[in-house]
Amino acid sequence: MKSKYLVIDGLTKDFGSFRALNNISIDIKEGEFVCFLGPSGCGKTTLLRCIAGLELQSSGKIFQNGELISQLPTSQRDFGIVFQSYALFPNLTCFDNIAYGLQNLRWNKSDVTERVDELLSLIGLSDHSAKFPSQLSGGEQQRIALARAIATSPNLLLLDEPLSALDAKVRVHLRQELKKFHRRLGLTSIMVTHDQEEALSIADRIFVMSDGELMQAGSPRDIYINPANPFVANFIGMTNFINGTVVGASSIDVAGKRISVQCKGLSKGDRIRVAARPEAIEICPKRTKTSFEGKVTDLEFLGSFVRVHIKTSLSPNNHLLVDTPMVENFNSVISLNSAIHFSLSPKLLNIFENDDA
Repeated sequence: MKSKYLVIDGLTKDFGSFRALNNISIDIKEGEFVCFLGPSGCGKTTLLRCIAGLELQSSGKIFQNGELISQLPTSQRDFGIVFQSYALFPNLTCFDNIAYGLQNLRWNKSDVTERVDELLSLIGLSDHSAKFPSQLSGGEQQRIALARAIATSPNLLLLDEPLSALDAKVRVHLRQELKKFHRRLGLTSIMVTHDQEEALSIADRIFVMSDGELMQAGSPRDIYINPANPFVANFIGMTNFINGTVVGASSIDVAGKRISVQCKGLSKGDRIRVAARPEAIEICPKRTKTSFEGKVTDLEFLGSFVRVHIKTSLSPNNHLLVDTPMVENFNSVISLNSAIHFSLSPKLLNIFENDDA
């Protein structure tokens, strides 16, 4: 079992009267790729900057490989960092950008050349050595910034939204490249992102944050399938919320229909919010004893599946999203403004106490 490489214990950060981070405690294993995920202003970048020493925490401790680093200046911490803007030196070539840290450490010229050539080969840009950043695409600049960050062989890589400045297609390609890159190096890596899909596709573990607090930590699969609260359910992917009532330890009532589902920690009569992913709702060819009714208000063709927008009183906002595979729906009778029947898949539902009730 891999050891804990980075431990954050009770970290709090205040900016005047504003609390950006509130008592954050996490641990990251050696060689792990984790994502700090959350909406703008949730504190994820502040947490990354505290790890780097670019911000000093108000309280709490940070340990790296067993060493207390909370009070160390940035220059004495063992990490490489890639910023959102890449922060490449515009007046230096790709070679010199990557070599910058090595030269500051007074490596001899032949060793610098060998290391930079090795990194250019690793990122597939050996023929761009003499080019300047302005002559590169956004994706190429990102790779140069990544090579520069690891040039001095740090044991920790920090990535502050490194793909957000790229267009969608390049971003998807580069996140896979980043994943392969991490697997080759085995470097403990932390990436800040607000993109749920990005985090789900690339991370070993995700730390979901909101308003300076940690909402949930877990594998992408765990967080998607078993969100800890309505915020996580709504932020990670898409979720429909449906009101219901607990009938027993293993059943709920939704609009007069009983559904078998575990209700841990809840009592009979409790008002609940049922979280149902679009794929957890199944369109029925005809009315059944357990089906609900609605009206199709929109259809989105999304390649392998169709997203059906349904108007129904079942949801507090009178609107549900249902994803149905294209192979099943190709010759379907589903059409705009038509009446439709649907049911909920019990195994794919999450139940939360309804605090608004």
